[in-house]
Amino acid sequence: MLRAVAVTVPACVPFALVLVLVEARWAPLGRLDRGAAGRLHAVALADPGWVRFLDFLTHVVWDPVTMRLLVAALVVWLLLRGAVRLALWAAVTAMAGGLLGALAKGVVARARPDLPDPVSHAPGFAFPSGHAMTATTSCAVLLLVLLPLAPRRRRPLLWVLAVVSVVGVGYTRVALGVHWVSDVLGGWLLGLALVSATAVAFGARRASLDHARETRGEPYGVRLARLRALRAERRRPGRKGESV
Repeated sequence: MLRAVAVTVPACVPFALVLVLVEARWAPLGRLDRGAAGRLHAVALADPGWVRFLDFLTHVVWDPVTMRLLVAALVVWLLLRGAVRLALWAAVTAMAGGLLGALAKGVVARARPDLPDPVSHAPGFAFPSGHAMTATTSCAVLLLVLLPLAPRRRRPLLWVLAVVSVVGVGYTRVALGVHWVSDVLGGWLLGLALVSATAVAFGARRASLDHARETRGEPYGVRLARLRALRAERRRPGRKGESV
C-alpha cells in the first residue's frame, strides 16, 4: 500500500499542475488553447470530408466504448488463461478510469469550446477529456499485458499503435472543436496516474512478466486443457480426505 501511494502521488503531480493552471486561467495556457482551437477549426470548416473522417475516428475507432470493449476482451482472454490477477487489474483500471474521469469533469465543470459554426457537438463538461483518458488507460493496459507476450520484432508495432491511438484521439477532439488542448493533456496525465497507481497496487508488471514466462512457447489449447483438468481435480469428491 505504501508503495502504491509513493508511486501515485508523484504521478498525480503533472495532472494537478495542469488542473491548477486551468482553474487559475493562466494566460499562456489560454492562448495555447484558443490558438490551437482556432487554427484547427478553420481547417475543419474548409474541408467537410476531413470532418467526417475525424468524426469516424473519434466516434468509432477510438470511441471510449470501443476502447473498453478491447479491454473487456482482454479480461476474458486472461481469465481463460488463468491470469486472474491481471484480469482483475485490467477490469478495475478500466472501471476506475470511467468513474474518475466523470468525477473530475463534475468537480472542475469547465465549459467546452464555443466556436462559431461548430462542426461537432459533445455533451457534458470539458476537463479532462474522457476520450483521451480512456485511450490512455486502455492502451496502457493492453501494452503492459501484451508486450511481454509479443515477439521482440513486433513490439515496436504495438507501441506505434498505442501512441497513434492516444495522440490521434486527442487531436480529433481538439480538431472537432469539442475540447481544448489542456483538456486532452489533462486526460492523458490523469490516465497515466491511474494506471501507475493500479499497476503498483495489483503488482501488474510482475504478474504480466510471470504470465508471459509461464505461457511462452505453450500452445493455448494445451494450457486451457491443463487448467480444465486442474479445476476438475479440485472438484473431485473426497479429495480433502486423500492422503499424500
